[in-house]
Amino acid sequence: MRFSWRGTAAVILGATLATAFSTTMANQVQRLKGQPVDTWENALLNASFWFGWVLLGVPLILLARQLRIDRRPRVAVPIHVVAIVVVAGLHIALQTSTDTLVKWRQAMGDPERAAFFSWTAEWLKTFPMLLTWLIDWALIAGAAIIGVAHAVFYYRETQHRTLLNAQLETRLVAAHLQTLQSQLHPHFLFNTLHAISVLMHRDVQAADRMLIRLGDLLRMTLDTAARPEIRLSEEMDFLSKYLQIEQVRLGDRLGVSFDVDNDVLDAVVPALILQPLVENAIKHGIAPDTRPGRIAIAARKEGDMLVMTVSDTGPGPSERAMASLSTGIGVSNTRARLSTRFGARFRFEFQRHREDFTVLVAIPFRQEPVVAAAHVA
Repeated sequence: MRFSWRGTAAVILGATLATAFSTTMANQVQRLKGQPVDTWENALLNASFWFGWVLLGVPLILLARQLRIDRRPRVAVPIHVVAIVVVAGLHIALQTSTDTLVKWRQAMGDPERAAFFSWTAEWLKTFPMLLTWLIDWALIAGAAIIGVAHAVFYYRETQHRTLLNAQLETRLVAAHLQTLQSQLHPHFLFNTLHAISVLMHRDVQAADRMLIRLGDLLRMTLDTAARPEIRLSEEMDFLSKYLQIEQVRLGDRLGVSFDVDNDVLDAVVPALILQPLVENAIKHGIAPDTRPGRIAIAARKEGDMLVMTVSDTGPGPSERAMASLSTGIGVSNTRARLSTRFGARFRFEFQRHREDFTVLVAIPFRQEPVVAAAHVA
């Protein structure tokens, strides 16, 4: 059991206040009865009662700590009963000694009484009387100490388990998010390398430019690999460089526009939360069509939510493609990350409009001070 100065001070203060209150009440009773008031004697008797329980409560608490009733009831209950009886007897013996000391002090004021006063005889005469009067209350007090000690130990263990569970849950969530985030890196990397491989047979210089920009993109990926959350400005910078790679591959067929409010650039977002959505927009909206298309990325604040959208001007996926899209790595990964991080407090929607197909992501708005604004193309 760890020693607590605060707990010890609280117990001593409580015993002191109880002694002062009991002494005041004893003085008042003596005055009402017309008896002489001796504050010192009353204080001594009450202090031995309250501080006696403070001292004798320590072994009961230690016993409760070592031998818990809720863990080994068949062994603990008989031992605790014996301990309560012994401590109750010791407390009454202490009260008897204090009462004998008071009587000896009174006898010292009378030479005739002092000559015949015997400590042993007085103690042996007083003990059975106090035992009869006080044994029930002493047993109740001892049992109460045992009960309170068990309650405190159980409460502390419950709090400790709750804290450990919360810490474990936090670590599990962080590990889950890290796993989901790490899945994205090889996913878009393999897709980009495949695109470079195809481009090598058509335009070597374009493939070379694509590799250089991929290197820049990978450096950014390494910088954010250990960070589950980044600023929206960093996310947009990442998307800008990613789209530059795709523009090398698709040429004039891919146009890009960003519409991001300045007051949300320092918002905190899960790292790479929009990249798989942009990738899907290119794959299903731009690449299948020979006509020029455009990817539009927007972000704004609505109430206490940050709303981000990725739109493409392509025909959008078919119903069958929509079903496969929802179960693909990028989309399912994004939904899992949002659910793990925000619970039910997010929106992740597909919206088919007349002129474009839009994916909307809305998360709670939270800001982080911007150190240096990232460039957004």
